[in-house]
Amino acid sequence: MSDKPSVLFVCVHNAGRSQMAAGWLRHLAGDTVEVRSAGSAPAARVNPAAVEAMREVGIDITGQSPMLLEYETAESSDVIVTMGCGDACPVFPGKRYEDWKLDDPAGKGLDAVRPIRDEIRTRVERLLADLNRTA
Repeated sequence: MSDKPSVLFVCVHNAGRSQMAAGWLRHLAGDTVEVRSAGSAPAARVNPAAVEAMREVGIDITGQSPMLLEYETAESSDVIVTMGCGDACPVFPGKRYEDWKLDDPAGKGLDAVRPIRDEIRTRVERLLADLNRTA
């Protein structure tokens, strides 16, 4: 890993889970980690319930847009965290992969998205602690 590791969060639509995870990592790591997110079939916009859930904890993800997962982005990332993209995620030897099984917030209301947000925070905190230990 380089001095500043890069983490790529990937889910199908890049509209909920991966956007919340990227928001948490940016918030918790500051500029010590390069944060990326993408999707295998990106939605038109970020899930409004995810935006509101993150706003509740002081994190603004309104400026984010779902992005298509590109081969080069995955290849140049140190850590790739998948959240339901299945076989659409490329695999590169020597990369660190994690697969986070999380409920999909698509179509869910704010009450259902909050626990997903909180679980993502816990996982991001663990990932960041591990990155700090191995840096």
